[in-house]
Amino acid sequence: MNKLFLKILLLAIFNTVAFAQAAVDVFIIDSYITPEKPHKLILSFFTTDKVTSELVLGGQYEYDISSDYNEDHKAEIDISELTFDSTSVEYYITGSTRDGSKYTSQKFTVLLPSEYLLTSERNTSLLSVCCFGGIIFGLPSPTLVFMDGEKYLAFSKEIPVLSFYSKGYNYPASYLSLEYSNIIEAERTNYLRVGYKHIWSMNSIEYVSGGISVFTNFFGFNGIAPEINVGLVKIYNVFTLYSRYRYNFQPDNSGRQFHEISIGLYSNFFSINF
Repeated sequence: MNKLFLKILLLAIFNTVAFAQAAVDVFIIDSYITPEKPHKLILSFFTTDKVTSELVLGGQYEYDISSDYNEDHKAEIDISELTFDSTSVEYYITGSTRDGSKYTSQKFTVLLPSEYLLTSERNTSLLSVCCFGGIIFGLPSPTLVFMDGEKYLAFSKEIPVLSFYSKGYNYPASYLSLEYSNIIEAERTNYLRVGYKHIWSMNSIEYVSGGISVFTNFFGFNGIAPEINVGLVKIYNVFTLYSRYRYNFQPDNSGRQFHEISIGLYSNFFSINF
């Protein structure tokens, strides 16, 4: 039963990967906003196929980049009259190939000049921001655990330690993490985990992540845990609210598996980036 469940879970992760991969890759060369007025977005990129291209900026502003089929794309866009509610803005590239297939890139981020800071942000001290961010980052993830035919409440805290970037800057392509969990009133309460997670950025949501970790309770209960995470929404451009399902089992003991459903906040605030 455990092997069947694991096969189904791994198949779901594989299908997610296949769905997330685009037929056309977009590689950013230049992406910045000029500090002097009028502020202009300078954007250049190349694609792995000859395609048309369109910029979607901030989820609401759309600009044609290339109406012809090209591999090299450039744009210079005046954004002086546009309004944003953050110090950075997300964008992505979309368009079509010669055979009429649509493609959409992952999301990228560009920093805005200081004039775009909200009034409330200008009046907030750096110390207050750091304290507020530290409090949010320290919040544990509430978790519902199904173990030995019972339901338990647990709290976990995951810290990304090493993050590996490929293209784009919103999320790493993958990361290694440490996690501590406490299952309240369970027979086996405390767990330490080391995990590997791979992230696929999405357009309708923030990301989908598949991962696997090894865990121990330091008293002989050691195991493996595949998982699926869904990044739902960004908070203050620093944290991402996510939901997670994880299956924990011992390869040599089929009677000690348990399941977890949790919500939490992801941030690579303390991560070492590569």
